[in-house]
Amino acid sequence: MKCPYCGYREDKVVDSRATQEGSSIRRRRECMQCGKRFTTYEYIEELAIMVIKKDGRRQPFDRKKVLAGIVKACEKRPISMDKMTEIVTQVERQIHKKYEREVPAAKIGEMVMEKLKALDDVAYVRFASVYRQFKDLGQFMEELKGILEKRHKRHRSR
Repeated sequence: MKCPYCGYREDKVVDSRATQEGSSIRRRRECMQCGKRFTTYEYIEELAIMVIKKDGRRQPFDRKKVLAGIVKACEKRPISMDKMTEIVTQVERQIHKKYEREVPAAKIGEMVMEKLKALDDVAYVRFASVYRQFKDLGQFMEELKGILEKRHKRHRSR
């Protein structure tokens, strides 16, 4: 494994553990040259799923792209990188269970929004605003009203 800090190609594994769902292995590594530590993940290679974009184009599913969207939505929120990675893993597993070879991009976005909605309202609204491409402030406000109403109901039921 190449060190992300110095590029040296020798390291030692300091710690290995399965992720919560057991679908991947998280390894903490230490570079033999610079001594810095970094994390790698090992995944089962599965059949490639193609994502059907809005315009009909197809491209391979890319968990890095999904994670980048989640990271952007969770910026400056109290959500760990492990939790964000777990969301991507859950979404990817859901895709493999529900779809043979192709999945509409819209379905991936809906799955991510569902996970973020349960995790953090602000991250959810950020992701939804980009994903749903709200045309005006009115659409955005409707989404916020729904969240506020649910929050108000939760506080009343306590």
